[in-house]
Order: sequence, then C-alpha cells, then structure tokens
Amino acid sequence: MPVPRYTVPSLTPEQGGQVAEILQGRLHSLNDLHLTLKHIHWNVVGPNFIGVHEMLDPQVDAVRAMVDEIAERIATLGVAPQGTPGALVAARTWEDYHLGRATAIEHLGALDEVYQGVITDHRKAAADTEELDAVTNDMLIGHLSDLEQFHWFVRAHLESASGELATGDATSELEAARRAKKAG
Repeated sequence: MPVPRYTVPSLTPEQGGQVAEILQGRLHSLNDLHLTLKHIHWNVVGPNFIGVHEMLDPQVDAVRAMVDEIAERIATLGVAPQGTPGALVAARTWEDYHLGRATAIEHLGALDEVYQGVITDHRKAAADTEELDAVTNDMLIGHLSDLEQFHWFVRAHLESASGELATGDATSELEAARRAKKAG
C-alpha cells in the first residue's frame, strides 16, 4: 500500500498507510463474505430453506455496510481503496467458497468455517490498530459485534441440546459441510 501524501490529523502519512493496508485486507475479506452470503442465499435448498434464506439477507446488508465504511475510512486516510474483483482475487489468501446447490445444514456448516476465518482475521486487525488508530479500532470492534452475532445465528442451527457443534473441529468448509449433513 502506498504512503499517502496526507492522512488524518494525529497520524503520520506512514501510519495512515499502515492502517489503510490493514483495512484493505478487511475490505477484501468482507467483500468476499457478502458475495458468499448471497451465493448461499441463492443456492440453499431443503426443509429449512426459507429460514436460512431469510436469515442471510440482513447479514448481506450489514456486511455490505461494513464494506462501505471500511472503504471510506481507507479514503479518509488518504489512500485509494481497491474494491475490484481482480484486486480481491489477487490478494485473497483463502479458498473460494466450494458449495453450490446444497442443503441448508451443509451451507451452514460451511458458513461456520467462513465466519471463523473472517472473525479471527478481523480480531487481528482490531488488535493491530488498537494503539495505532482509535477510530479504526472502534470501527473494527463494532463490526466484530455484528459478525459474532451472525456467527451465533449460524451456529444455533449446528448446535445440539448438549452444546456440541455438528461441525466439530472441521478444518475446511467442505469437511464442515459433510459433518453438519451427517449430524443433521
């Protein structure tokens, strides 16, 4: 990420560039998440179709608002946000979402893994900005509150009465989907 010519008061251009670089990674991740959520919304089938279908639209809207907020913060810091599909794909460090048309429980199992990755990386970004920029840190913490609630909504479908998650200790979307389907 280039060092901006100017940034917000109290940050040096170098610090502004550093914060913008952290945020650029979050921008890519959340753009990918909102597209993944919409993909699931279109491809979910089975007995729990309508509940999951309708649960996802507010998540899509909230994540899209997060994307806009992050992009505008990057611009405020004096850096041009990169929001093109090509930039996202080139920078992506995670696999593309693998499920197409599948049952609600399979998609929710896979989405559990997606949310784990997004939230873990968002927490790291919040920690990385804690001392650097309070405004960005506050924004990221606010996002985490919503993301963790959405993750809870997903996990509520995967949890047994005894508190066991159907996805267990899965390490990939496909494995989580298979485990959720088997348990369901």
